[in-house]
Amino acid sequence: MAKIHAAVTGIHAWVPEYILTNKELEKMVDTTDEWITSRTGIKERHILRGVEQGTSVLGTQAVNGLLEKTGTKPEEIDMLICATVTPDMQFPATANIISHNCGIKNAFSFDMNAACSGLLYAIVTASKYIESGTHKKVIVVGADKMSSIVDYTDRSTCIIFGDGAGALLMEPVQDELGVMDAIMYSDGSGMPHLHQKAGGSSKPASHQTVDAREHFIYQEGQAVFKFAVTKMADVAVEIMKKNQLSSEDVAWLVPHQANLRIIEATAKRMGLEREKVMINIERYGNTTSSTIPLCLWEWEKQLRKGDNVILAAFGGGFTWGAVYLKWAYDPK
Repeated sequence: MAKIHAAVTGIHAWVPEYILTNKELEKMVDTTDEWITSRTGIKERHILRGVEQGTSVLGTQAVNGLLEKTGTKPEEIDMLICATVTPDMQFPATANIISHNCGIKNAFSFDMNAACSGLLYAIVTASKYIESGTHKKVIVVGADKMSSIVDYTDRSTCIIFGDGAGALLMEPVQDELGVMDAIMYSDGSGMPHLHQKAGGSSKPASHQTVDAREHFIYQEGQAVFKFAVTKMADVAVEIMKKNQLSSEDVAWLVPHQANLRIIEATAKRMGLEREKVMINIERYGNTTSSTIPLCLWEWEKQLRKGDNVILAAFGGGFTWGAVYLKWAYDPK
């Protein structure tokens, strides 16, 4: 019997209408368009505005669009995983809320937190359920409302992040397509360099934590950059070597969109020219769990069945990894 692989059979993404440009940020903090662009590659980012508009709003839009686009009925879905660091609330899971909003009633759903690597962790998890034969249609959502935890008085972090969501439909195939391999890592010693200080069980919210502005992203940029630029490139090259892939064999690199210099360093280590690298950081910024599906969504018409695609990410935790996909369908 042929081995079952978990293949991506559909992709959709969604971003809010409002765009926060570098020019607008110049009026909010001590920064310039040139400073932001030269250090990150970012020109603008989308922001979800409105009262009680959480990450589930982003995820719901992406999933509803995916269901419509692929002609899939909500009742056909038997699992939904939402990768996020900005859940609507501590509980229930944002995945539960998205499932309810989309009419998905025959599935079990849960959240996964691996920061910017969350989408890859969720793909690998979904693939194991599919490969086991227990699940046929699984939706993986990467969704984050990063604006909800960004301090817009901190010029070192507020320039980086945006809001967005992407959703992938994954199904079993018996051809040599889909998730072929994955290499994932984590190192908790990186926690002091990138985290949210308060709001969890070790430091619950209080007047003191709010006054101290400890519910926002805390990042030591140089330490994170140094670790990320090495590890994301290392794991991308590692998965190529493990699967005997040359740079000529790789059709596309889909890197997490955290910083243009990290993306370029990863591509260089892999021996890939820029034309093979999906880059849209200039228009969306770092949307954490949704950067990779946003890329796949925008490049979907250029992907061809059988293309060797490498997904690579690095995130807080520290977490990092790479997934080797053989793309499963031609443009529709």
